[in-house]
Amino acid sequence: MTEAHIPTQLGPGSPQASQVSHSAATKAEPLLELRGIRAAYGTIEVLHGVDLSVEAGTVVALLGPNGAGKSTTLQVACGLMKPSSGSVLLAGRDVTGVKAEDLARCGVTTIPEGKGIFPNLTVRENLLMATYSGVSMRQVEAVAYERFTRLKERRSQLAGTLSGGEQQMLAMARGLAVEPAVLLLDELSMGLAPLVVEELYGIVGQIAKSGTSILVVEQFARTVLGVADVAAIMVNGLVRRVGTPDEIEQELSAAYLGG
Repeated sequence: MTEAHIPTQLGPGSPQASQVSHSAATKAEPLLELRGIRAAYGTIEVLHGVDLSVEAGTVVALLGPNGAGKSTTLQVACGLMKPSSGSVLLAGRDVTGVKAEDLARCGVTTIPEGKGIFPNLTVRENLLMATYSGVSMRQVEAVAYERFTRLKERRSQLAGTLSGGEQQMLAMARGLAVEPAVLLLDELSMGLAPLVVEELYGIVGQIAKSGTSILVVEQFARTVLGVADVAAIMVNGLVRRVGTPDEIEQELSAAYLGG
């Protein structure tokens, strides 16, 4: 695989992976950047030139109404969807079109909408899936159970029998086990009670303080603004406004109502 297709191999949890964040910070380059991204489903274009960046060590909240193009933006960022034009950069290196599994090895971890767990496997067996990248099961469990003590209590329980919040915790635990440089979260709050959402975003805040950069797509706007450093409003396939959480909160009603 040539450098034109993927940056230097950065195994998650390795010294090289941690250097992604350091390199971006040193050169004042965004850790993750989308430039002029256009993307389509068949003949229907849904992203019309998206520009968005995630600086090292920050939480960026991407907000907007249903159908705005938020989840498609994440799919492009993590390699699940190839843009029709534009560039995706990781620590300043062009990774446009690189497959999701290769970006994962470079330290980009995605927690998709709908949790993405294996309901017929136990909690521990779900965590075992994270060892594919070369991380030991001991490390995976240590990271998971330190942040999510409830999972340790339920490690022998089938994941499908967990509560919705616990299933989301399991998905997050599996993603964090590989110590990603950048974490992409898609609709963390979907189907969950407000108190559970608040708890999960408290954990997101802790993760951010540990140095992981986070791009989160969310409908539960005002909860995520409490942990975000930067917020962006997306409407009709374009990022219309980027600012501080306080600035963006004042404009949310107009954006969600199509104003």
